[in-house]
Amino acid sequence: MAGRRDESRPAQTTGADDTLWARQLLEQLRQTGRDVHRVVSWLAGAVHGSACLQGADGSLVAGTPVALDADLVADIAGGRISSAAWDDTGRHLRLVGVEQPGSPTACVLAVSREKPFDRRASDIVSHTAQVLELLLRAHGSTEAAHRLKRATSDLRLAILQLLMVEDTVAARRVAAGLWPGLLDTDTACVYVLEGCPQDRDRIAEDCLAVTREQALVVRCPAVDAHVIVVAPRDTAAVQLRDLAGRRPGILLGGSAPQSLASTATAYGQAVSALAVARFRPDKQAVYAERTHPERLMDPTALHAWTARLLRPLDTLAHHTRGELLATTRLGLEFTAVSTAKILGVSRNTVRARMERVEALLRADFSDLTVRAVVHLALNTQVGLALDAGEPTTSHAPLADLLTGPALGTWAQDLVGRLDSDTRDLRRTLRTWIAAGGNAERAAQTLGMHPQTVREHVRSAEPVLERQLLAAGSDLYEVVLAHLALGDLRTPVFHGAKPDHPDSPVHG
Repeated sequence: MAGRRDESRPAQTTGADDTLWARQLLEQLRQTGRDVHRVVSWLAGAVHGSACLQGADGSLVAGTPVALDADLVADIAGGRISSAAWDDTGRHLRLVGVEQPGSPTACVLAVSREKPFDRRASDIVSHTAQVLELLLRAHGSTEAAHRLKRATSDLRLAILQLLMVEDTVAARRVAAGLWPGLLDTDTACVYVLEGCPQDRDRIAEDCLAVTREQALVVRCPAVDAHVIVVAPRDTAAVQLRDLAGRRPGILLGGSAPQSLASTATAYGQAVSALAVARFRPDKQAVYAERTHPERLMDPTALHAWTARLLRPLDTLAHHTRGELLATTRLGLEFTAVSTAKILGVSRNTVRARMERVEALLRADFSDLTVRAVVHLALNTQVGLALDAGEPTTSHAPLADLLTGPALGTWAQDLVGRLDSDTRDLRRTLRTWIAAGGNAERAAQTLGMHPQTVREHVRSAEPVLERQLLAAGSDLYEVVLAHLALGDLRTPVFHGAKPDHPDSPVHG
């Protein structure tokens, strides 16, 4: 066994075979062939033997394991020698150190064959070691870049989740490290872009580019096709509209300007606008473009009713109250699974928080009319001018809020769009809502097949320009319209979970 310093000698290309192996080795550096396993496998074939690349600890990186002297491997990996040769009866070995980026030790390239190593085989081994070193260095740089990109993406998601639960102080603190000034604003708009799931990474990168990283761009943790953009001061509206307009198949929904603490509300608005965008020729919509029922109610009476309905939550600690409100807003818009992904908590946590709100409000969230009016109260609470603890002399009941002439006109204009359909979509939709959105129960009442009920509800969506089968703002507006017209009973809050520890009956 002998150790020697490796001298990188140029290959002597004295024949067509020498030229061929050099060309083949260079091919390994092309974009499509940069693979350590492939290079080691090629090396074994080129020298008519076996080859392996292993770490200093003996772990196999690539190739077929070769029995090696541990002390010799340690000398090469530690840099005491750069290469070694071992010629024995029936077995001839060449070992070469291959530096790896970011590590004090080198990998060891070991090549074994039955014939002695001639000049050609030795040149192939030494040049292959250099190629492997380049590939490991490039792989290390690529991996580092990927880790940085993943860490940055995770950080953006963490900031969004903090905003979703109204923890703006922590969100600003986290953002300040990488994006100074990004959240130094009182208001922001939220946009949701939808494309093919396989194109989402490209859409996210495009959003970062057009906003010059002056907006919070997040790959939605709940919907694989969605990219969420929180744009402070709405500076990115034009750029995002242009981006969506240039890319066929991309939908864009935007919220109205909201305070940072109301990011969850703004997100719900953006998703609601996204549903409208599906029916628009340009595939874009902004929440403020549509008349919403709360704007047609007496603001003083609406605020007083909202404060009175949500007052049981005022006894909670500020952080707990904000957490419950944010979770319930999202939980009324999306499934528990999606809400959990958006907030970064478990689905059981989402359900537990919503059950606590149910108990405090004496509500039953299995009732669509209850969900709709609580959703109304939560959206109103976002911009509530009255102090949460301030007493009010107004005691306008919900029924009075829903009987105003402006609201009635709006409701008739909306629901009346269904009257021209001979299938009586209006009756089906009303019955389906009364059944809690359950097609089977509605079908029993109507005497039709559940699939027919679903088809009727789905047919109503483009007429109303609202998504109905996916519970959320669109559906709740349609429910409020039916309440305003008297087609559904006004919900009663009567303590649906009296056994819950937060229920008023235990207070």
